[in-house]
Amino acid sequence: MRIENEQLKEFIKDAGMIEEGELEASFKEAESTKKKLGEILLAKKLIDELKLRKLYAYILGVPFVDISKEMIPPEILQIVPEPIAKKYKIVAFEKNGQELKVAMINPEDMQTIDFIRKKTGLKIVSCLTTEESIEAILKQYSQSLKAEFGDIIDKNASMISEEKGEEDDLEKIAQGLPIIRIVDTLIKHAILQEASDIHIEPDEKEVRIRYRIDGILHEAMTLPKQVRDGIIARIKVLSNLKLDEHRVPQDGRFKMEKDGAKISFRVSILPIFDGEKIVMRLLNETSKGLTLEAMGLMGQALEIIHKEIKRPNGMILVTGPTGSGKTTTLYTIMDILNVPEVNISTVEDPVEYRMIRINQTQIYPKVGLTFAAGLRSLLRQDPDIIMVGEIRDKETMEMAVQAAMTGHLVLSTLHTNSAAGTLPRLIDMGAEPFLVASTANVIIAQRLIRKLCNECKEEYILEKKELETLRSNYEMDNILEILKKNDATKDKINPKDKWEDIKFYKPKGCSQCNKEGYHGRNGIFEVLEIDEEIRKMISQNSPAEELEKRAKEKGMLSMIEDGFSKAILGITSIEEILRVTKE
Repeated sequence: MRIENEQLKEFIKDAGMIEEGELEASFKEAESTKKKLGEILLAKKLIDELKLRKLYAYILGVPFVDISKEMIPPEILQIVPEPIAKKYKIVAFEKNGQELKVAMINPEDMQTIDFIRKKTGLKIVSCLTTEESIEAILKQYSQSLKAEFGDIIDKNASMISEEKGEEDDLEKIAQGLPIIRIVDTLIKHAILQEASDIHIEPDEKEVRIRYRIDGILHEAMTLPKQVRDGIIARIKVLSNLKLDEHRVPQDGRFKMEKDGAKISFRVSILPIFDGEKIVMRLLNETSKGLTLEAMGLMGQALEIIHKEIKRPNGMILVTGPTGSGKTTTLYTIMDILNVPEVNISTVEDPVEYRMIRINQTQIYPKVGLTFAAGLRSLLRQDPDIIMVGEIRDKETMEMAVQAAMTGHLVLSTLHTNSAAGTLPRLIDMGAEPFLVASTANVIIAQRLIRKLCNECKEEYILEKKELETLRSNYEMDNILEILKKNDATKDKINPKDKWEDIKFYKPKGCSQCNKEGYHGRNGIFEVLEIDEEIRKMISQNSPAEELEKRAKEKGMLSMIEDGFSKAILGITSIEEILRVTKE
């Protein structure tokens, strides 16, 4: 709070709250140690926190509330979700119509107030309170959870004991209001925090809930072990899975609408030592279609992809590790190509998003519907464009190459670390080099990076030590020369600039980004166009290093170079680039 030590001293002096000599000594100590006068007075026990907070409220001109002994109704308390309340020390305690009163430690934190206002759509009235009040109300979250779900935790404990119940019992529990509320709460919090996955992990004594937000897992909440079987049963009912099967993995999906958004959930259930672990992937079906530009493609790389996807035949391959956004890239390309004049068919595992006018087939190995079998059947369906979720084996690879040779445009993914490394990988699978050379159009390697929060990112210049560390791992001078010529960054760098002259950005953390410093994700890419010269090199079985070197000479940006360009543009931080590109 912006209350100066001098200002606080004068108010205390005028009120005669502390003996003048002690006040002056504390003031001098605060000035010399650069601490807040209020903290020193509290430490010396010259004033109690309640009186100090009331004084702060008077100086700031805001209401003061002491809610340490209040019981907040659960429906009011839950307006501000527990993770947000804990992080920002802000709790909702009263609601009148469209007005919500919140108690907080720093009522001048306008970012947090604005964040709550946007999320709730209510007018926020901020009040100052004590640390003790906040701590007491935070405890009520678990109490209100227990009160709200009391039937399942207490009264029905025998029905959902640690031993597995009968299927009928589990179904009854799953349809019960308390368990429905628990699962709804987990989902509501996940949507609010824009999580991509919910992890429900049974432990020896509790059930741990974690959310994956912008690619990173975060602890969300812990629930009593007694609700474990009820939660699992509820999610199985929603996903139309077998309630009495606890020994083998199960996969399913379901949809629901929350606050006008249609969310599809892909559910994976895996037996573990303490029960069954559930991972739910959240897919927002109402989100507007992505564009290649919004994903982070720019300049020459973007032009190459737009040119190559318009070809009538050949292969477009996207590579990268699991969770690097490969499928999203393919869906974006299909969205561009999806016009009434073409027949697009896919073979996927699993079908991530439903797309209009696209015939999507889910593979089912148990009955023999593999990628290869599905692709073979697709070729009899008169397709123009085929998307194969992943090339995993020789048979699928041969079918994909054959389809590309016979006049189809084939989109697919592979697990390799770089664009150039894809070509030897196909040859290792048994493909003939001349066939790969004649069918591959473009290879896109990618990773996902977290974007810096625009509200709080901080500008800085690389220090000597940081630069030395980077130089020991990368050819920094070469990267700089490449970026000076790159269309996206040449306006940000002067021809004579050194690394020490270039501005970068780092995360800080604010209420808009949940104190993470990052919000949302973007891609970094390596786009290898297969032109006549590269085709010839592939036919001659040239190693990946030579292919990459020649592609770079022709203007291809490596992933690390594309990453540094996005760091210079302020999209992400150097630390984030290093995190996702380390091998």
